[in-house]
Amino acid sequence: MSEIEKLTALKHTFDALFFATHQTRMSFGHSEPFYRAQKEGAPAEIQSREDFLSSALHEIAHWCVAGEERRKLDDYGYWYEPDGRSEEQQTEFERVEVKPQAIEWALSLAMNHPFHFSADNLGAAVGPSSSFKLRVYRQLNDYWQDGLPPRAQKLFNALIERFRQGMKPDLPSSELDGTAQEKSGTISGHNLTQEAPCLP
Repeated sequence: MSEIEKLTALKHTFDALFFATHQTRMSFGHSEPFYRAQKEGAPAEIQSREDFLSSALHEIAHWCVAGEERRKLDDYGYWYEPDGRSEEQQTEFERVEVKPQAIEWALSLAMNHPFHFSADNLGAAVGPSSSFKLRVYRQLNDYWQDGLPPRAQKLFNALIERFRQGMKPDLPSSELDGTAQEKSGTISGHNLTQEAPCLP
């Protein structure tokens, strides 16, 4: 199955699960990722970049951790810090990205799609720190044992049925599993990434 076919299947699955209950739909093909809150009768919309599956999974992961009040605000009310963040700003970025990127990794595994750690700071020429990657992996491990947040778990279960015939994949043995390679440039809406393994 091609990436665009997986992306289309993800949209259909997400919309079927959450449009009626949360008035939220997924939309891809945009120049930049964005969350448009529900307003004036229009449903909320999770917009991902171009036809990148990783961008869609990342934006969905942020929606899965956002609380009810945050979901009433465009982009959840956050102010995006552009490239060239300071060391302190980058540390804060990594702190708030642990859970979303762990959820993104879980959803990527469900769809048998490569996951990319994101530092999102190309201007500063820095990649995701080793400690960040380890925290994301540990959070994924916790989710694997205790369950994902409710909306993420609901989507994960549906994707497992759709892409893995209901068989939950094994957890990777480490945050790198000995196979990761550095990647730079713009990938799936993120500026600087490192790839982690998917499963066969």
